[in-house]
Amino acid sequence: MAHAMPAMTELIEPLVKCDGFSDTALPLVRLVASKHRIDRSPILYEPSLMIIAQGRKIGYLGDREIHYNPGHYLVQTLPLPFECETFATDDEPLYGLSVRIDPAVLGELVLETGVDHQLVARETPQPMASVAMTQGMHEAVIRLLRALHDPLDAQVMGNARIREVVFEALKGEQGPALRALILNQGHYARIVQVLTQMHSNLTGDISVEALAKQVNMSVSTFHHHFRQVTRSSPLQYLKRLRLIKARLLLSHDELNVNQTAHAVGYQSVPQFSRDYKRYFGASPVKDRNHESVQVGS
Repeated sequence: MAHAMPAMTELIEPLVKCDGFSDTALPLVRLVASKHRIDRSPILYEPSLMIIAQGRKIGYLGDREIHYNPGHYLVQTLPLPFECETFATDDEPLYGLSVRIDPAVLGELVLETGVDHQLVARETPQPMASVAMTQGMHEAVIRLLRALHDPLDAQVMGNARIREVVFEALKGEQGPALRALILNQGHYARIVQVLTQMHSNLTGDISVEALAKQVNMSVSTFHHHFRQVTRSSPLQYLKRLRLIKARLLLSHDELNVNQTAHAVGYQSVPQFSRDYKRYFGASPVKDRNHESVQVGS
């Protein structure tokens, strides 16, 4: 399907407002563009579909290397910290779009399409994976992009176009991972429950024992299933999450480094600064004063 992406690129290019992410008339849809290569760096996407029309990206999640390019799209079902590398040039910029997954829309589609509950309970889905672009997904994305070119079309048909794109993803290889978000079955769903709590309570005193008890697992079983989903230990995951959230705060808010450290759960500012520099390669003070910090969506 890579040969068909120019049609997508032609629809995206006029709508792009800047390098990075651009908002559109539809709150769940954003465009992405880059005219230069971005080295491998930590990032966090909200649950979404990332469709690349031109250029390419590689995601690194633990020991996994995930390629997404004009022949594939990324299905991110959980807001996992990972590392991303972008390949683009002035002559061939990267163009793509991100469609955020609305749990209400996904829930309706899962109920309407039906599911083998026993099969889902036995599976351990991949929370993040690249899926081959199908003809159906390509056509759905083209219709969504065309709607963005007309305010009335976006207003009247936009949500239906988004629903169609999510439906195509649900029919694809990552369908089980998307269904698992709704059905709340099996070990995967229990790890999702823990991740949701970690994201909503960054400043809390979180212990592995308490998390395991919350989902009725032994500590060793919890560690196994958590690593299977996130490719990291619970404490590594929490540290990465806190640091990425800190970078977002430093790039958008009026907080200083001390306030940012405390806002993401660090009691020691020097420890925060050491961890931050080790993870991002620059001190939080330097990033705070740098206007073009790369952050995720």
